[in-house]
Amino acid sequence: MAGMRDQLNRDVTPGGGVVVGDDGSRAAGSAIVFARDEALRRSVPLHVVRAWTFTSGVRPDDVPLGITPSMLEIEAATLEAEQQRVAGIVGDAEIDVQVHVSCGPSAQALIQAAETADVLVVGTRGRGGFKNLVLGSVAEQCIRHAACPVIVTRSA
Repeated sequence: MAGMRDQLNRDVTPGGGVVVGDDGSRAAGSAIVFARDEALRRSVPLHVVRAWTFTSGVRPDDVPLGITPSMLEIEAATLEAEQQRVAGIVGDAEIDVQVHVSCGPSAQALIQAAETADVLVVGTRGRGGFKNLVLGSVAEQCIRHAACPVIVTRSA
């Protein structure tokens, strides 16, 4: 019998298209807009990847306080919240938009998705604690290790 860890979505490998990372930050929102426009220009699907961990995932509304939700419940709630966020940012774009959630470190999830992507888009920096950095650690790791071209966008 597979363990819960085996049931979680950890590997996102789209078959081409534009991949963009989202952590909920303003920089990531700008990256999604840029990636949407790039996908439209290329006439390819847009894949939005939201990496999460137990502490950064969305707590399900239907789990009472004092009860710890399962990882699968957190994953489902995180996917639903991400789909709503992306719909609000992307609007009625005439492209195929797919939202993915991946349990694990952000850079690892994006580098994995970049293996099969045409291009990877990331924001300059996200929710990390070092506000004075021009380039965040996830963006830097993606630039160094992604198998496809990487576009780093600035916040609007």
